[in-house]
Amino acid sequence: MINNFENEFFGIGIQNGKTPENLGVLWRSAQNMGASFIFTIGNRYAKQASDTHNAVKAMPYFHYDTFEDFYHHLPKGAMLVGVELTDRAVSLETFNHPKRCVYLLGAEDHGLSKMAIEKSQFVVKFKSELSLNVAVAGSIIMYDRGIDKPRFIKGLNS
Repeated sequence: MINNFENEFFGIGIQNGKTPENLGVLWRSAQNMGASFIFTIGNRYAKQASDTHNAVKAMPYFHYDTFEDFYHHLPKGAMLVGVELTDRAVSLETFNHPKRCVYLLGAEDHGLSKMAIEKSQFVVKFKSELSLNVAVAGSIIMYDRGIDKPRFIKGLNS
């Protein structure tokens, strides 16, 4: 599922990740599904035993101590897409992914910070009553990005 669209990229990461195992699984999925980079905000975990492909060495990995630091270093032209169960969130099933974006997930127990939700251009959620494991949620987001459906928001990605 390599991303072959011209001028397109995405990164994916976690704010205040709870367990290193979740990050390792997410990094492995990110490498397999065409992510351009991975990152953490807050808690820092790099190489994980569950990252059997060693994605941290195969693709750029960034760490930010705070959300503010992360937000000020977003790639130029990238939209921030938060993944969270909120009233503001749109359904992933109907979401048109931006060409250039950064997906931000929160830990299972606390979710995204209020500031992260406020600063996200888009917030998406799954058709699910309860929260999902963060590595599973991130993998679903990346899979959805790669499937053949209307992909991009008109006027925002030209």
